Amino acid sequence: MIEVLFFGQLTDITRTSSLACEAFADTDSLIGHMKERFPGLRSAMFMVAVDNTMITSSIPLKPGSRIALMPPFSGG
Repeated sequence: MIEVLFFGQLTDITRTSSLACEAFADTDSLIGHMKERFPGLRSAMFMVAVDNTMITSSIPLKPGSRIALMPPFSGG
């Protein structure tokens, strides 16, 4: 199992701040599944972190991973 955390407006889309789901081979597979499960994510902009590390491309996942989907943030 892995834990997926949602932040900001993504919680409005998913109606939850976290969920546990089956382990996926990589982040691309997980994100594809989340977009199927929550169609509103298809048009949402978000960043991905795996085990507290921001990623910019797909990486392998292992059981027990924590994946965070976060809206983009900006400094000011």
